[in-house]
Amino acid sequence: MTGPVGIVAGRGQLPKRLAARLVETGQTGVVAALPGTGTDGFAGLPVIAARYEKLGRLFADLRGHAVTRIVLAGAIERPELDLRALDLTTLRAAPRLLRAFRRGDDGLLRVVIGLFEKAGFAVVGAHAFLPDLTLPPGAAGRHRPAPADLADIARADEILGALGPVDLGQAAVVAGGLCLGLETIQGTDALLGFVAETGERYRRGARGVLVKRPKQAQDLRVDMPVIGPGTVAASARAGLAGIAVAADAVMVVDAAETIAAADAAGLFLWAMAGS
Repeated sequence: MTGPVGIVAGRGQLPKRLAARLVETGQTGVVAALPGTGTDGFAGLPVIAARYEKLGRLFADLRGHAVTRIVLAGAIERPELDLRALDLTTLRAAPRLLRAFRRGDDGLLRVVIGLFEKAGFAVVGAHAFLPDLTLPPGAAGRHRPAPADLADIARADEILGALGPVDLGQAAVVAGGLCLGLETIQGTDALLGFVAETGERYRRGARGVLVKRPKQAQDLRVDMPVIGPGTVAASARAGLAGIAVAADAVMVVDAAETIAAADAAGLFLWAMAGS
């Protein structure tokens, strides 16, 4: 499928990197900037304002730019909807949206994807345009996990696999076979801060590992787990031996900087095959 690409842009650098890649590769597109996103830095692509309450207007604007494919990119927090401002399209979808708001992120995102697809748009993942966002299997830097680290990685992967069906957690920290913490809605940085403060007494002499991977039902087109240089810094503060992610399924922001930071901190950065 060809034609202009619609970038539904949240916060962060990913939408801007995506816009730059489209321009670099001679493709056309338009940016639909969600509230709080701003309008600068999109490589000269046209920018339209988007409101959560005005899905009908958003769909019409995208069609007006001949968009057939859309990418949801960037950080998007659950909005506080102004029910008085809903347009007809959003009002019709409101019962499904409000029910989904009471469930986990996966359920909400499935509803959002369904609305775009029903409106005639193909939903595509950012990694389809930016294949260097993820890591292939194996070590990404100079350091490799020791056998004890691999055992902790397997244990954390097992725990996350068990929690996936209840839509909970993309990350866990395990040391010496013990789970020191799980990621909840507060995010990975909060998990690592908790481990830094409380984990020492439980480590059994092991340093521990952070494992991050998608849940089984997670739609990677719109909700790929993310790590970056900040994750490396927080893992180092927590005293961990390294970080393991699912190969080809976890976004690495500023990959060169992230790998260099892991090398400098003495941490391994390991991509797990088959998670």
